Amino acid sequence: MRECAVDLKRSSDELSDETSAVECEGKARRSRVSGIDRALQVIDYLYETGAPAGAYAIAKAIKAPLSTVYVIIDDLVEKNLLARNADGMIWLGARLYHYGLAYARSLDFMSVAMHEMHDLCREAGETVQVCGRDAEHMLVLAMADGPSHFQVASRVGTRVPLNWTASGRLLVGHLPEAERIELFKRGARISPTGRAKIDAATLSDAAKKAFEDRLSIQAGESDYSVACIASPIVDGKGDCVATISIVLPEQKVLADKTGYADRVKASAARIEKLMGWRNH
Repeated sequence: MRECAVDLKRSSDELSDETSAVECEGKARRSRVSGIDRALQVIDYLYETGAPAGAYAIAKAIKAPLSTVYVIIDDLVEKNLLARNADGMIWLGARLYHYGLAYARSLDFMSVAMHEMHDLCREAGETVQVCGRDAEHMLVLAMADGPSHFQVASRVGTRVPLNWTASGRLLVGHLPEAERIELFKRGARISPTGRAKIDAATLSDAAKKAFEDRLSIQAGESDYSVACIASPIVDGKGDCVATISIVLPEQKVLADKTGYADRVKASAARIEKLMGWRNH
């Protein structure tokens, strides 16, 4: 009986040790996940704001202890995922750019779209962009600079509210009306020129019409004297997955609106055809 009692105690102790080990492992795993989450919060904050920031501003924005944020930033800077500017401000690191390039190379769509983008740039003699949607924002995915001295403020990686741009309206034009209205209610903002519409119902109607017409034109809504002519790139399900657009001086649109519109619509159609999406 004494031996049985000893064996039972040993088994109980071993079980307790195993339970403690599992609990410790679980806590360690949760700690690692928490660390990853914090790192992503830092990176996401910089991505969403689109500008370098100090550790204090980042900590305040993501509601994390400043000491924790300092440790995370130092670790990410060491790994080249973040970069520290000369003034101590933090920005995205080169390693993220390399990851982005590798991801872009893996996408057949981006390869096709970028080839067409450069062809349209040579044909139109103007800057051409391929844009996508990021929640309530339009995101510049790729860009080919035109040969003129006309400078375009929005570069690759630029995110602006959907209601500021021709592409922004197209990117939600295929969605149900209620979803379009909700998106514009959440994301519509007053543009730098004050000329972009902000009423959700008006924007929803304009988005639907532009998508059906396969053409959206805006002039001076986001930048003074800058115009954009965009056409949707629609997949096999009928969803606008991206846009291709010509960005040019406003006066040029007035001089040859039809010519630019025909070119950009033809480019979007060629991309869809090459991707096998023309049967939508």
